[in-house]
This record gives sequence, C-alpha cells and structure tokens, in this order.
Amino acid sequence: MQKTDKKILEEIIRVDHAGERGAIKIYEGQLLALKTIKQDETLKDKIEEMKEQEKEHLEYFEKEIQKRKIKPTYLLPLWDVMSVALGFGSALLGKKATMLTTASVEEVIDEHYTNQLKKLGNDEKDLKKKIEKFKEDEINHKNIAYEYGATTKGLYSIMDKVIRTGSRIAITISEKI
Repeated sequence: MQKTDKKILEEIIRVDHAGERGAIKIYEGQLLALKTIKQDETLKDKIEEMKEQEKEHLEYFEKEIQKRKIKPTYLLPLWDVMSVALGFGSALLGKKATMLTTASVEEVIDEHYTNQLKKLGNDEKDLKKKIEKFKEDEINHKNIAYEYGATTKGLYSIMDKVIRTGSRIAITISEKI
C-alpha cells in the first residue's frame, strides 16, 4: 500500500517528541506547585503516575529522533519554559484547573494522533502501533482528569479554549521548525 512521505514522517516524530516533552514539563510545573505551595498528596500522586507514562512516550520519540537523524524543534527551550509555567500556574489555581490542563491538552493530542495515524503508511507499522498505544494512554489521562475534577463549566471554559488553542499552535509550529 502507501509509503509514508519522508517530510511527513519527520514532522510527526519532531512534533510528538516536543509534545511528550511538553507534557512532562507541564506535570513538573504542577508537581513543583503541589510539593511547595498547594500540598495536595492525592493530586500529586496521580500527576506523578501520569508523568511516568509520558516518560515512556518521550523515551520512544527520543530514540526515533536519534535513529532517524531528525532535528528536534528549535523551540524546545521555549516550550519547556511555557509548559512548566502552565503547569505551575494551573496548580496554583486549584485541583479543577490542574486537571483541566491535562484534559484540554489530551483532547487536542487525541485529535492530533488520530490525524497522524491517517498519514502514516504501511511501511511504518511499528510507529503506528506506538502512536495507537500512546493515544490510548492520553485518552486515559483525559478520563482521569475528568474523574479528578476537571470541568469546562463557567470560567473554566475560557481556560479550556486558551489551552487547546495554545496546544494546536505549538503543534503546528513544532511540525515545521
């Protein structure tokens, strides 16, 4: 059947590497706030659990970047700072905002991975399989976030839109540079 275009393949791996790293940085920012200022053990434990899964995802894409000799996005340092700030700030706003951050990002990632799976050819079976598994993990994180209090009601709807829009912009930029 179809073979994956080299440019599309590079974009997929570059952006997924950046995204998984960004997820870890968001969780690191949340954990920093939860360990110092907010001190919510239950929430901290749940975030640490999700962060561990994201580490598995990041390790996979780091290996792919090296193996395939793909340049990571030039904006990694900026994404790192912005992700930690988003995580820290959301945790300061409370449990609902902390969990909404995860839910909003994961909603975008679910769509993003679905679109990527459509672009990958049969020559990338292993990559497809990994993305499908990671997509399931991200959907699970979104569901956990809603179970733990994420909401899009009231002013949280604005936060949701800002996070989703920011995530989509970061994806578009990271694919290209």
